Order: sequence, then C-alpha cells, then structure tokens
Amino acid sequence: MRAAPPTLVLPTYPAPLELRTPRLLLRQWKESDFEAWAEMNADARVRQYFPRPLTTEDARGEFERISGGIKQRGWGMWAVEVPSVVPFIGFVGLNPPMFPAPWQPGVEIGWRLAQRAWGKGYATEAAEASLYFAFEHLQLPAVLALSVTTNTPSHAVMARIGMQRWHGMEFDHPRVPSDWPLKHHIVHRINATDWQSLRTKREMQAKTPALKGVSKANRPKAPAK
Repeated sequence: MRAAPPTLVLPTYPAPLELRTPRLLLRQWKESDFEAWAEMNADARVRQYFPRPLTTEDARGEFERISGGIKQRGWGMWAVEVPSVVPFIGFVGLNPPMFPAPWQPGVEIGWRLAQRAWGKGYATEAAEASLYFAFEHLQLPAVLALSVTTNTPSHAVMARIGMQRWHGMEFDHPRVPSDWPLKHHIVHRINATDWQSLRTKREMQAKTPALKGVSKANRPKAPAK
C-alpha cells in the first residue's frame, strides 16, 4: 500500500493582513485596482512568459481568485502599491499551488508588476517582506518559486532573495497548454535555515517589514483536526 502524500497545514487569519516596507504597501486587493490590473495583463511584455495576454474577462477571473485567496487565508498574493505615488503596481506574495507536482506540498512566492514599476527594486523589496512573513509567521519549512527556464528577470530576483535552483524538481505545468513551448518549468527554493542564515550575514533591503493586522482579535486560526 502506498503511503499517503504529505500534507502542509497552513495558518489562516480571520482578516487580511498588510505588510509595509520602506517604500511599499502589500495589501488586500481593492475594486479600484482592477482597471490597472487589466491593463497590465493586456501588455504582451508583462505576459511574455505566459501563454498569452489576458482578456478583460480573464483578468477579472484572476483578480477574483487572487483577492479571494487573501480573504480566505488572510494572506496571499498581495496587491502592491507605492503609497502617495502609485496606488497599484501589481502583486507580490505567497500562494499554495493546488495542482500535482513532484515538489508538492509547498508554498510558492511570486510576483508580477506593471512595466512602469520595473527596474526599481520593488519586486525584491516586496519578496523579502513576503519571505519574512512566510518564515516568521507562517513558520514554513521552505518557500518555492516556479518559472519557465527563460525567465531570467525573475531568476535574478530569486537569486537576490537567496533562492537557489532545485534540481530534479522540473515539471510540465499542468495548467499550461500542451502545445505551448514554455510549458516546462523549473523550481527555485529557500529553506528556513538558509533564510535565517542569510539575514544574519547581511542586511536585506526590506529588513523587518511592519505587519498590520496581527492582534489578539486576528490571531491565526488553529488548524482543524
């Protein structure tokens, strides 16, 4: 008899949390974000490593799915704004993928920013804050990043936040069309021990993010037995 696959118990919070870094606010999505969200996902360069740009209808579906994840868990792929500068530049955050893969179970870190936000270090800053939350609050053993082999801009961010290629975990993404040439994905990874060691060796850009929403009234719910 085969052993049951391992499970990963993830804390949930009764209300959405926010992370604040020196320049950014990672927060729950607002309806007012949608126009900018749809516009960035219609951009072929933003969608370069995806099968196609999103229609407005598809963008709405993804908008609802991502914001719904935060509503359900209290954390997820946060909307990112530059306070007093730009109300919405994209998303950065954490997500437990719900599809079979050789590295499952796991939580991934991801990002997608509008072109106007590229080259400013925003993805790195927000990703470092997300890792802090993942390891200090969710107490995850490791965090993963999934990408196509040619996505060198994302690989550079992964390297800056301490992630390394996890060889042997390559997979064909089940949610990507079979005839798409970039269906094959690779995995980067950082575990809690390596992350803590990295923080003690150097000052990371985001340092310790301010976390809004953690209180006695918004403690993580105990997992169901």
